[in-house]
Amino acid sequence: MTAGSVLVVEDTTEIRDLLVTVLERAGLHVRAVGTGREALAALAESLPDVVVLDLGLPDVDGVELCRRIRAEHPCWVLMLTARVEEVDLLVGLAVGADGYMTKPFSPRELVARVQAFLRRPATVAGALAGAPAVAAGSRVDAVHAPVPERGPIVLADLALDEDTREVWVAGSEVSLTRTEFDLLMALVTRPGKVLQRETLLREVWQSDWEGSLRLVEAHMSNLRRKLSGAGLVEPSIRTVRGVGYRLVG
Repeated sequence: MTAGSVLVVEDTTEIRDLLVTVLERAGLHVRAVGTGREALAALAESLPDVVVLDLGLPDVDGVELCRRIRAEHPCWVLMLTARVEEVDLLVGLAVGADGYMTKPFSPRELVARVQAFLRRPATVAGALAGAPAVAAGSRVDAVHAPVPERGPIVLADLALDEDTREVWVAGSEVSLTRTEFDLLMALVTRPGKVLQRETLLREVWQSDWEGSLRLVEAHMSNLRRKLSGAGLVEPSIRTVRGVGYRLVG
């Protein structure tokens, strides 16, 4: 698929048709399916930039489908749900959803959210393996592995490369979603500075909608869990109660 492509996964015909109409009017290329199995087949055939995914599908649980999409594909995932209970939100985000909207939703807001995803940088394919061991400016075969323009950022045991979008803890690579990487990059580039949740929401999600502040909290929780699980002690992400987060150490 070309840039600006969306796969709509929604079992209710009326909502599916509405999604297709508003997204196509925004100039996006849209495919739509009504089941999880059809979604997996569509993804295998051609990868979209964004998947708009209904949480309540008739054949496959939307959370499980999100988990499979995140494990196998680099596209953005925007969840739609009629269930607003906190557990549904947090379970959905824990498997890598990049955002959510509750039904009924504003078509204009949905288009804005999809377009915000499309403006964010994509993962770079073919990243260098073990890049932290390569000094900035080292000679590398330009045909097979381009040298990152800036080289990795290293803070204590943490290293990340903005060009390849890879992260390492003590030399071992850590797998992050694109949203988790963007959050970490925002903190790493301003160590010691408190970043408000609203600031992170604007920078990472390109949204001012206060209802999305729980997105920041949930994804930050996932990021911390992955980094601590990889053995990271310093630097650490600290919560500034009632304000936001900062990177210390």
